[in-house]
Amino acid sequence: MPSSTLAAWLHDLSPYIVQFGGGFGLRWYGTAYAAGFVAAWLLLRWLSRRGLTPLSEQRITDAMFALCVGVVAGGRLGYVLFYEPSLLWTFSNSPPWWGLLQINKGGMASHGGMMGVLVACWYISRGPKAADGTRPARVPMLQVMDLTAFAAPPGLFFGRLANFINGELLGRVVARPGEDSPWWAVKFPQEMFSAHAPTLTPEQSTRLERLLDAHRLGQESDAAAYDRVLHALQSSSGTRASEIARELAPLVSARHPSQLYQAAAEGLVLFACLLPLWFRIRRPGVITAVFLIVYGALRIVTEFYRLPDAHLAVQQLMGLSRGQWLSVTMILAGVALLAFAPRLKHA
Repeated sequence: MPSSTLAAWLHDLSPYIVQFGGGFGLRWYGTAYAAGFVAAWLLLRWLSRRGLTPLSEQRITDAMFALCVGVVAGGRLGYVLFYEPSLLWTFSNSPPWWGLLQINKGGMASHGGMMGVLVACWYISRGPKAADGTRPARVPMLQVMDLTAFAAPPGLFFGRLANFINGELLGRVVARPGEDSPWWAVKFPQEMFSAHAPTLTPEQSTRLERLLDAHRLGQESDAAAYDRVLHALQSSSGTRASEIARELAPLVSARHPSQLYQAAAEGLVLFACLLPLWFRIRRPGVITAVFLIVYGALRIVTEFYRLPDAHLAVQQLMGLSRGQWLSVTMILAGVALLAFAPRLKHA
């Protein structure tokens, strides 16, 4: 049950839609990816039925599989290569054994996902090979890229909502623990025992220790006991959840809900920019170029309200994070494509 303390809302959402125990269950994050792909498929099928795309309905279904692989593989590889390359040579004795496949360690990078999509677009433009070795008529890659860019915002929207539900990719602090905070701020209890943990006063530390002791089993570490606190907060209802929220809220920072800012920007605003262009501009490459420019600009703006990954906190150049510089690269690529698209009309 949501609780408000010192104006900000204490985040108490569970990352699971249904949990079966032992960390296994149906998660919002995976469901968001699925919802994004389904939304893209429905949108592209609608365009195909109205003759607004050179791809047939059957070919769109095949294309969605390629895009799924491109997003997941590219997103994961992008995160590892851009942010944590050590995972490439990290191995363990438990599944999935290889650091590259451990999605819970760092997750995905949207810029990498877009690189994976670019490879998928090249494959889709060529078409899958039939049993007799022939291929369907080739579709210009710029047109495939335009279709993909036009269908991407719903998936970006759902993904950012899942980030919010998970309490990850935290926003910047607007009020420290115990301070009054604006009504729109959110307190994410996931910050505790993370690299972005708040600095507590001696009195607050004592209150936290009492809360942990009330949920600790045996000689559990503080972090393990805190996981139990989170689980109780997210899975309980009524009086128990309210009591935990009342004890925990004064110990948590109030932050910008940056995930919601990015959901609105990358999903709603971006799609609103692309929609009128789709029905007015038919030159291949323009939709993709505008997507790169608008998306990159929105990412730069919204990431001023978001904390970078903890291990990248000091890796800034001229006041911009690594993610923002990747967005600058996207903007430059979009401008170049917009300038050269007329010459690439047969691409």
